[in-house]
Amino acid sequence: MVSSLRLPTLTSLFSPSLTRRSTLSLRRRLHLGPPLATGFSSQSAAPSPPETEDRVDNKKSSRVQDRANAERVITPRSPDFNAWYLDVIANAELADYGPVRGTMVIRPYGYAIWEAIQEYLNVKFKETGHSNMYFPQLIPYSFIEKEASHVEGFSPELALVTIGGGKELEEKLVVRPTSETIVNHMFTQWIHSYRDLPLMINQWANVTRWEMRTKPFVRTLEFLWQEGHTAHASPEEAEKEALQMIGVYTKFAYEQAAIPVIAGRKSKVETFAGADRTYTIEAMMGDRKALQAGTSHNLGQNFSRAFGTQFTDENGQRQHVWQTSWAISTRFVGGIIMTHGDDTGLILPPRIAPIQVVIVPIWKKVDEKTGVLDAASKVAEILKTAGLKVKLDGADQRTPGWKFNFWEMKGVPLRIEIGPRDVSSGTVVISRRDVPGKQGKVFGISMEPSILEAYVKDRLDEIQSSLLQRAISFQDSNIVDVSSYEELREAIFLGKWARGPWSASDADELRVKEETGATIRCFPFEQPQGIKTCLMTGSPAKEVAIFAKSY
Repeated sequence: MVSSLRLPTLTSLFSPSLTRRSTLSLRRRLHLGPPLATGFSSQSAAPSPPETEDRVDNKKSSRVQDRANAERVITPRSPDFNAWYLDVIANAELADYGPVRGTMVIRPYGYAIWEAIQEYLNVKFKETGHSNMYFPQLIPYSFIEKEASHVEGFSPELALVTIGGGKELEEKLVVRPTSETIVNHMFTQWIHSYRDLPLMINQWANVTRWEMRTKPFVRTLEFLWQEGHTAHASPEEAEKEALQMIGVYTKFAYEQAAIPVIAGRKSKVETFAGADRTYTIEAMMGDRKALQAGTSHNLGQNFSRAFGTQFTDENGQRQHVWQTSWAISTRFVGGIIMTHGDDTGLILPPRIAPIQVVIVPIWKKVDEKTGVLDAASKVAEILKTAGLKVKLDGADQRTPGWKFNFWEMKGVPLRIEIGPRDVSSGTVVISRRDVPGKQGKVFGISMEPSILEAYVKDRLDEIQSSLLQRAISFQDSNIVDVSSYEELREAIFLGKWARGPWSASDADELRVKEETGATIRCFPFEQPQGIKTCLMTGSPAKEVAIFAKSY
């Protein structure tokens, strides 16, 4: 039995600022938006015939049960993006709330998306020479204090353990907010000579940061991530590593998550506490806010000097190592939801979807059931053998109409329908999640294994490409080039991203944040040519910056 979450509780837990109107909107029936694409063509597709008799009759018989779908209400995205986001997480069964305010329980479907992220990145990390390991979750407080800017940056977010085994501890322990300190403590014991370098490790772990304003996946008290840590014999090697890893994240965003990102360098104000330079990938969400989707830090020698992490170089001289750290977290799951989802619910890029194809068998009479289920099973086996992630939903408890709505809401890229007439003709009906309604439905696709496999794989590739192109178009249409502070203010007021030349001070940057709510997201790696004049001061500027409101 499929159950839905109690959304008012989830809403009040993570977003106490939701209005009464937002809460009431959770009870409205789902309204589908207009088609998002104009359809697609295929040489193997037959013209769309009228609805078959078994489908028409099935629609009539499912009306009573479809009333249950009213419980799975999703607030329309445009009027209340935050309520829509919470509704999707609840109804798509991605996460539930934990007993401690600001925590969440990641449900199997949500965790499967995270696993897809892990699987891709784990391969890339190992290809680039990194090894997985694990560090303790509890860190002595004295470690945090060793790097001044680090403790200053993280102190407001620290969770401390002061009692253990019923006794007060001699030294407070920090529940891991990040691992640079404990990593350096261990690196100091492992690194002695230049022959021990580079040392490149990664860990998959949970971290705790005592956030005051939380949002599921995007900002929670505890979250999952990977954090890479490397030590090098020269600053050039460390810089190369930091840039390489932000490149890995950029490629993942584009090729797997179908999310366009702007890669660049953080401003001094936004740089990670304890780093010389921070590199970032910034993604535009459906409400046009920025999401910092991944970061890579060149730590220089800041932590190695604080912890005495040294090596003997080839000339016999003692030197401090140069270091990097880099991370992507479960907030990327939130980014996928907010980039691709629509009023119906999730839309998942095929390469990270836990289920790429769902098969819904349709029968009206008892004597039709066996033939339809047998055909559906054969189709499922064909596609599984081809390496695809397939779900056959043959349950009797729900009607096909309910199943259509349910799997669309969960964002499954392709749906295959098989009824008695399809069995007789040896064909199936295939619907695309990213193209709503009849435009996304194609009849008469042959069940012959080679034809079906090729057709399904081609459609999945099309969906992956279409989602990326749609997101790129949305991003490009919402970035405004500005040349003055007034133009920047106007762009931010309209909910856009502002891109303009910048060489002003940290104080000016903080003024922009105070007056507009926007921050410098990054100085993009891709910079326009020509003479530039700072939009704030009128002085010469070497590069442009991206300003936006963010999560």
